[in-house]
Amino acid sequence: MQFAGAVRRLSTPHWVGFYSLVALCWGALYAMQLPADLIAAADFYGADFWQAICRVEPGLAGAPSIFLMWALMSVAMMAPTAVPTFATWDDLVQSGKAPGFALLLAGFLLVWVGFAVLATLAQIALATAGLVNPIGESTHAALNAALLAAAGLYQFSALKAACLAKCRHPLTFFMQHWQSGPWRMGLRLGAVCLGCCWALMMLAFVGGTMNLLWMGGAMVLMTLEKLPSIGAVLTRPLGYGLLAVSAAVVIFNLGGWI
Repeated sequence: MQFAGAVRRLSTPHWVGFYSLVALCWGALYAMQLPADLIAAADFYGADFWQAICRVEPGLAGAPSIFLMWALMSVAMMAPTAVPTFATWDDLVQSGKAPGFALLLAGFLLVWVGFAVLATLAQIALATAGLVNPIGESTHAALNAALLAAAGLYQFSALKAACLAKCRHPLTFFMQHWQSGPWRMGLRLGAVCLGCCWALMMLAFVGGTMNLLWMGGAMVLMTLEKLPSIGAVLTRPLGYGLLAVSAAVVIFNLGGWI
């Protein structure tokens, strides 16, 4: 019965729209990493359009393409991590206690679009300094080590723990902020999600901002971390693992720095 209810839920218009949005973002990210000659050959997809958004110019000239990439990546990766929370809200909707799924989702995504703006500025600054290549991948071991260490240390922070607690218990979160309405709760939820995941998202500069394999793996990892049973035993080991990788990067490159 629970499985049948879940299937019926996923077939409702707002869930179809939700997953369609996520799928479109993943499809656009895939198209943006296609080789230029393949894009040019795909006239029926609108080659001029895709060539324009996939070309990353140096400096601020490349900001629109970089922002689009980060915005698509944020939606494609972070919306699925919040599915249990959205499902909890949907349970309230089905019980007749709460409307506003679209407003909740819009507020959540607006926070991540704001993050995309900051990430765009960070990528431009790093590229200008010669620390990342045109596809947003770090070219310096020191930067890799610093990002990995920062993400690892953040796994043990009180802020991370507080944000994860809210993500792992969405019903409690909704009850605490019920009077705010779906739009403001969506913004709060986005801020909480950002507090959980921003450091891991910045590891895109280590894996490459256009690396679909990294995106998919990070999305699964962040989703698992938000689940109460799995996340409780994942967060700290993940922190230790990131710190160990950071230390390994330092050790393997120490000779070149001395």
